[in-house]
Amino acid sequence: MPNDLPDMDRYDAAILRELAADGRMPVTELARRIGLSKTPTQARVKRLEETGVIAGYRAVLSPVRLGLANVAFVEVRLSDTRESALQAFNRAVQGVAEIEECHMMASSFDYLLKVRTGDIADYRRVLGERISSLPHVASTSTYVVMEAVKERGL
Repeated sequence: MPNDLPDMDRYDAAILRELAADGRMPVTELARRIGLSKTPTQARVKRLEETGVIAGYRAVLSPVRLGLANVAFVEVRLSDTRESALQAFNRAVQGVAEIEECHMMASSFDYLLKVRTGDIADYRRVLGERISSLPHVASTSTYVVMEAVKERGL
């Protein structure tokens, strides 16, 4: 965790590291792990939440156990990159459940998508029926993941 954010010290960094690993950790256990008592630990967590450093808590789901083991990264090139076209694409992407992530790129292509499906046949269907029909899509290039070597959020 970076330790150079405003008003953050090693305790805050330790809190972030511990909660990123286990967001359901009781405050007493968190306090024990970082070396502070419960009350200052609670105050620090509350401050990190209120300032938006901790944006929320969520369950981390197992895509494989949910039958979504196939991952592909898709480069998308648009036929139109005026602001209205970008906004139309951005809105439409929100409605495609199989698109796990969508990033606008400064590259030879416009967007990079992370797509998760059950298998390659499912991916082919999503590409043909959903992704290729998104607004202003001119072409796509697919890279199928063979193995995730490192995969985690902050």
